[in-house]
Amino acid sequence: MTIPGAGKESSGKKLWLVLSIVAVFAATAVLLRLEGRLWLCACGQIFIWVGQVCSSNNSQHLFDPYSFTHLLHGFLFFWLIAGVVKFLLPRLKPNWQLILAVALEGAWEVFENTNFIIERYRTATAALGYNGDTVVNSLGDILCCTLGFLVARRLGLRRSLIVFLVLEVVLILWIKDSLLLEILMLVVPVDFIRTWQMCA
Repeated sequence: MTIPGAGKESSGKKLWLVLSIVAVFAATAVLLRLEGRLWLCACGQIFIWVGQVCSSNNSQHLFDPYSFTHLLHGFLFFWLIAGVVKFLLPRLKPNWQLILAVALEGAWEVFENTNFIIERYRTATAALGYNGDTVVNSLGDILCCTLGFLVARRLGLRRSLIVFLVLEVVLILWIKDSLLLEILMLVVPVDFIRTWQMCA
C-alpha cells in the first residue's frame, strides 16, 4: 500500500539534507578564505591526489595521505553522536546526525587553519614547513569525514572500531603518522616520536 505524498516527503528530506551539507561546505570555504587560506595550491597546479607527505604539495590539493585521518574523524563523530549526543538528544534523526558530523568537521577545518594551530603543528610535530591547508584541501577533508561517518554508521560500532584500528596501523606504517598520533603530538608532544617522523 502506497501512502499518498510519502514520496514527496522523502524527496523533500533528501533535498534539505543535501542543501544543509552544501551550506556547511560553503560556509567553511568562506571562513577559510577570511582566514587567508588560498583556494588552490600556490604552485598553480591542481591535483586530485598527492601521495608524498614530505612535500610542499601536501595539504594543498584535494586528497593526500592525511585524507585518511579525516575519514577516521567521521568514525569518531559517529561514535560520539551515537553515544553522547544520542543520549542527550535521543530523537535526533539520522540525517541530522550526518549534518551535525559534517558541521563538526567544518568547524575543525576552520580551527585547524588558525594561526594558533598552524604554529602548534610547526613547533610540536614534525610538520616544520606546514603553512595551513588550501580551501580545496579542507573541502576534500570534509568530504572524507562525511564518507567516514557513513561507512562507520553502516558497519556499526564493533566493525567500525576494527576498521579504525586497521587504518591507524596502515597509516603508521605508511606515513609514520595517524589520527591518534596527531592528537597525541598536538596535546602532549613526544620528542622521540617527532624525531622518528621527521622527513629524511
